[in-house]
Amino acid sequence: MPLVVVGSVAFDSVETPQERRDNVLGGSAVYFSLAARFFTSVRLVGVVGEDWPTQHTRLLQEHGIDTSGLMTIPGAKSFRWRGRYLPNMNDRETLDVQLNVMSQFDPVLPEPFRRCKFLFLANGSTKMQMRVLDQCVGPELTVADTMDHWIRNEPDELRELLQRIDGLVLNDAEAKLLAEDENLVRAGKKILELGPTFVVIKKGEHGAMFFSRHEMYVLPAYPTTEVVDPTGAGDSFAGGMMGYLAEKNDFSPRTLKEAMAHGVVVASFTVEDFGVDRLLKIRREDIQLRLDEYRKMLMF
Repeated sequence: MPLVVVGSVAFDSVETPQERRDNVLGGSAVYFSLAARFFTSVRLVGVVGEDWPTQHTRLLQEHGIDTSGLMTIPGAKSFRWRGRYLPNMNDRETLDVQLNVMSQFDPVLPEPFRRCKFLFLANGSTKMQMRVLDQCVGPELTVADTMDHWIRNEPDELRELLQRIDGLVLNDAEAKLLAEDENLVRAGKKILELGPTFVVIKKGEHGAMFFSRHEMYVLPAYPTTEVVDPTGAGDSFAGGMMGYLAEKNDFSPRTLKEAMAHGVVVASFTVEDFGVDRLLKIRREDIQLRLDEYRKMLMF
């Protein structure tokens, strides 16, 4: 089944203890799309400025991503983010954010996109996410991401959004902030009470937690020996998870757990190189091999 993702398309500049890269291809929708395309066809909705290189769009298209929902705003600049990772490679500092076109992003979905069965609202303004929902006709599975900025600054809109979506994906710090509880188990259960059918809490190198009204479980991260750049790992996790669900055209409890495992494995590749470079080099067969290893690790 086709999968629609709406989110940021960006230039990232990343500093790690070992290296620095400037103006690499990034953004939540880009990482998500390149991860999800291993499993299903992906339709991307985003916005860029006149500084956006056409080769970036061609690269996405060459990897099977439908970019007919990618808007260009004349005379404007694309979204830019600069960050620095600390020596533990888990914590990072945001050094600069230039929203540029993202500050005026009012997505208009092409007609075929509006009837999608699987929809992912990548990190962005909650108001923007709801405008996207208003354009869609009866999606069967809608999942959203959010972050601390929207939790703090658009709390009423976020609570309304949680009543309209099936799943919420967020990291551990964001879950604690949203639930106003430092205990992740209690936080996950409190967020469920706000409306979504399930909640996925990302925990970086510690994997991810899943919450629904019927079950709770934790999946560890795949043990990666070489972490080069963690940027986009969470978006890649979501892309792998949603891509697998769309491929199976199913989101039963068993399939959700399998999808989580696929997301974990895809994210483990992302961190092995800068930006999206590793995602461009691997194949579905590589994911399956690592998934088989991961499955053996979890058997006891």
